[in-house]
Amino acid sequence: MDQILVKISIMLVPALLAVTMHEVAHGYVAERFGDPTARLLGRLTLNPLKHLDPIGTLALLFFGFGWARPVPVNFNNLKQPKQDMVWVALAGPVTNFTLALISALILRGMGFLAKTAFLKGTFLEPAFEPLVLMVAFSLLINVILGVFNLIPLPPLDGGRVMTGLLPQRQANMLARLEPFGFIIIIFIVFFTDVWRLFLSPVIWFLVGKLAGPQVKVVEYVMHFLFGN
Repeated sequence: MDQILVKISIMLVPALLAVTMHEVAHGYVAERFGDPTARLLGRLTLNPLKHLDPIGTLALLFFGFGWARPVPVNFNNLKQPKQDMVWVALAGPVTNFTLALISALILRGMGFLAKTAFLKGTFLEPAFEPLVLMVAFSLLINVILGVFNLIPLPPLDGGRVMTGLLPQRQANMLARLEPFGFIIIIFIVFFTDVWRLFLSPVIWFLVGKLAGPQVKVVEYVMHFLFGN
């Protein structure tokens, strides 16, 4: 029980920040392009309770990837619906990659501090290791969410990007998959080798490039939290 609480304490803040910022980014960019729906429904807020999806949150905590309750966007309100849809969709993953970059810079800085005696004997010393693990998980979860959401199937962001880029006929065909999108995605992730052969190598390539010498810390936190 104690270990579960420790794991949750490491994961909770980074995970909530990652999914909340992802959804707020969608709503913010949509409003910039003419659709105020998210703001009118109170979804342009950093309150995570407004964005959490119960199943997606549990998936995030137990499997390391998940989803939030999508911010509503009325694409008909956008100035150029087909074109603007691409930017609205990309806003979420771009935000996650930005958070991953910030986390990586902080993690590298903490790695430098760990080699010095700067914190030794201060009140910050006992909290330093848990904070390092939280920042490492923040880097990991944001890269995972960024990559996962770029899978080119609706309702994921990558699917919406493809719908905006493809010719109208092909875009309509892809859009028809949206009601079955999550079923297809769950099948792909859990019952095929796509995650192992394609997504995981991309995720760890990006994590390695961002974390640099601190990649071992990210690998440790992944093993500690998920046993992988």
